[in-house]
Amino acid sequence: MMNARTGLMVLSFALSVAIGLVLGHGREPAAGGPSPSDHVLVGISLDTLKEARWQRDRDMMLARAAAQNAEVLVQSANSDDARQIADVEGLLTRHVNVLVIIPHDGTAMAKAVRLAHEAGVPVIAYDRIIRDSDLDLYVSFDNERVGELQARYVVDHLPMPGHGKIIRIYGSKADNNAHLFKKGQDAVLRPYVDRGDIQVVHEDWADDWKPENAKKIVNAAISQHGRGIDAVLASNDGTAQGAIQALSEEGLAGKVLVTGQDAELVACQRIVAGTQAMTVYKPLERLADSAMDLAVQMARRRVVVAKQTVNNGKIDVPAVLSDVVVATKDNMMDTVIRDGFLSRQDVYGGGAP
Repeated sequence: MMNARTGLMVLSFALSVAIGLVLGHGREPAAGGPSPSDHVLVGISLDTLKEARWQRDRDMMLARAAAQNAEVLVQSANSDDARQIADVEGLLTRHVNVLVIIPHDGTAMAKAVRLAHEAGVPVIAYDRIIRDSDLDLYVSFDNERVGELQARYVVDHLPMPGHGKIIRIYGSKADNNAHLFKKGQDAVLRPYVDRGDIQVVHEDWADDWKPENAKKIVNAAISQHGRGIDAVLASNDGTAQGAIQALSEEGLAGKVLVTGQDAELVACQRIVAGTQAMTVYKPLERLADSAMDLAVQMARRRVVVAKQTVNNGKIDVPAVLSDVVVATKDNMMDTVIRDGFLSRQDVYGGGAP
């Protein structure tokens, strides 16, 4: 599959087929920008920095870029699509060599990809794909796998395994990852739901992944269906936080299984305290390092290799996807803490694991 864009070849070997994309054939780098052999300038457009997760990603990307003598410009859009487009335009006027975008709305940011390509700049979507665009590269985790692990944990750890009543809290509808998590969850839950062994008594989307919206979902579920809930299948640690707040008000925290994702510090503290059952640990340093390594290679017009592809509604985007791990009270020391993602002191305080 050949696609003229930005002077870079991406080779994908998904299904053992080499797919070469020649990016930018016949097009010069952005006007006034440095040549591929000069100093590298990476632009990062973030959806938000309100969550600890994204602050950590930013800091790790900055550190990795610095180790490669690359300069980075960072903008955060505060979950505002118009502002994120403006941020991208601003980064392009600074003549960045490559753009790394964490989109608030994966569809709205197709415009950002188009603007970047008009300026001769390649685009990497980081952790969230940009839909309906000629995106150059997608660097993320296997997000359907995240949902599968969350749902499998619920099925296996219900008071009567494979049987019970659950609440499902999805993430932001504007985030394509939320749909992938749901898809993975659905694949595991479907046979149990079809047999009537598991009942989804309430489900809803938590706008912008906000804990307060997740709390409202659980409050509504309990008001409508009572306290006989066995589990809350929450799609990340922020929505788990809101769910646990609602459960605490009913005296149910620690009695109802709650899932999560991202291995945030407060979530890991809840896990060792017993109010949250699990989180999906995503080795963010591996992701951030990979993204920066690839961004610098792309900026220098070097060949990068992606072994997978993900369809974004328009093309099969070359993708580099990392695996994920379930973290619980039983393996916290062997996963999150062993990797140095969080410290033992931070998670356990003065207590012993």
